[in-house]
Amino acid sequence: MRILAHRSVLFVSRMLSSRAAATQASQVAPQTDQKWDLYAGVLVERLPIVTKTLEPIEAKFKEMLNQIELEKSLKSNHELRKETEKQQLELLKAGKIDLDSEALKQTAQDLEDAYNEEYARFKPAPRVTEADSKNDTRSLDRKLEQTLVLLVEQKLGSKSHYLLPQGLHRKGESLRETAERTLKECCGDKLQVTFYGNAPVGFYKYKYPPSVRNDGAAAVGAKVFFFRSVVKDPSRNVGSDQVKYQWLSQDELQKQLQQPYYQSVSQFLL
Repeated sequence: MRILAHRSVLFVSRMLSSRAAATQASQVAPQTDQKWDLYAGVLVERLPIVTKTLEPIEAKFKEMLNQIELEKSLKSNHELRKETEKQQLELLKAGKIDLDSEALKQTAQDLEDAYNEEYARFKPAPRVTEADSKNDTRSLDRKLEQTLVLLVEQKLGSKSHYLLPQGLHRKGESLRETAERTLKECCGDKLQVTFYGNAPVGFYKYKYPPSVRNDGAAAVGAKVFFFRSVVKDPSRNVGSDQVKYQWLSQDELQKQLQQPYYQSVSQFLL
């Protein structure tokens, strides 16, 4: 009995000491209820238009694979037709067949010559465009081998920065609806995009400058949830002349954006 009573006293004393420690900790570090503004941002991508130029080792490997495929492949119908017509020509020269019965209007060799002539006239479009030469970052007709990302100039406090389009969330909207509305307000109706889904692909938060908070701002900063989208038609660009914007590659983004912001954005870039 004495042992049980002693254990009960120890248990009660430990509970009292733990409660006292928790009360003391709450007094030393009082909880603060900070409010944050909720934003939706949009990653708008123009995907590559052409395949990337092969590196020398890639081109050599591709040539080797083509040669292996040629050596192992079966003859095509065109090649078989050429062989048949060659045999007929030899029989015709030997007088073993009648010209009237075996004459062909257009031989396989005639077709091949016509194809080669048409191919010789073909000129592929240049990979380096006029927009590349002028370094026109507002054009979608540049850096055709790379993915371009849309940045718009937005004001944060008293300064303007190039950021992914972002807008303040309104009550009653989903974040996806906020993202769609923001893009329309920033870029107009001309730019048509396809959103990949209803779930954000990235997140970033920042605190407002002291000057903004001293002016009576209720929130200490902003939390931005990013949605990914892709341009439907590269011939249709941003339709608003009032907004400043750029279409930049990932290397250019790293130079343009502030590093903390870029580090967050780069995590969901392809």
